[in-house]
Amino acid sequence: MTMFQQMLICVAGLGVASLVGSTIGLVVRKIPHRWNDIFLGFCAGMMLTASLVCLIMPAVDMAGKSGWWQPLIGVALGVLLIALLDKITPHLHHITGIDNVSLPEESHGSHNNRINRVMLFVIAIAIHKFPEGLATGVVFDGENMGNAYTVAITIALQNIPEGMVVVTPLLMIGVSYWRVVGVSLAVAVLEVVGVLTGYFIGDISAVLLPAVTALAGGAMLYVISDEMIPETHSHGYEKPATFALVAGVICMLYIQMLV
Repeated sequence: MTMFQQMLICVAGLGVASLVGSTIGLVVRKIPHRWNDIFLGFCAGMMLTASLVCLIMPAVDMAGKSGWWQPLIGVALGVLLIALLDKITPHLHHITGIDNVSLPEESHGSHNNRINRVMLFVIAIAIHKFPEGLATGVVFDGENMGNAYTVAITIALQNIPEGMVVVTPLLMIGVSYWRVVGVSLAVAVLEVVGVLTGYFIGDISAVLLPAVTALAGGAMLYVISDEMIPETHSHGYEKPATFALVAGVICMLYIQMLV
């Protein structure tokens, strides 16, 4: 089996993992606030660990001492990018097609705020999918296939809860079923495109990879701190949400260790 064929198998695995998570989210649909906060807390813990262990620290290692500025600038740009998107999400949420959806228990302003938060979740995950895929594709250009498979398995396992994070909140704020399916497919495709791009441009992408990977990590850190954690602490279930976050951190660390 050629290197390209092995890479295609991993691409299929990454895509399937994302779709598995999305399918679980589509089946679950609406869940009580308590469990929603616990679920989001767990995913926040996994994403927090992934941003540091899978994105920012590898960016630091790739850059080395001479390129210390690349991860620093990457993280800063990621934070600034999402902060900017945070300002313009009142306009971005129109693409969901749910401007007129009303939730009886909430005011229109509160509902728009929820839409904006969910859009940030989706945007942050979409932003980091491409560099994650890019990193995987670059690894397949090397000679260490064991390392390549380790990276691919780690990302595939992470894709399952991330797929759920994309789907479940969208359904809860009233986005139509088929529109949610389209969004989840688009997010999965971004990673596939990243893997193929990383594989074909090889060394060129390796030069830019530390900054791009750190940018994705910074984007995730912003959303976790500014949106996900405050959301899980706003309904009176902050204790179970905090325990779930810690469980998510530990779970992701063990995934990293096992693969």
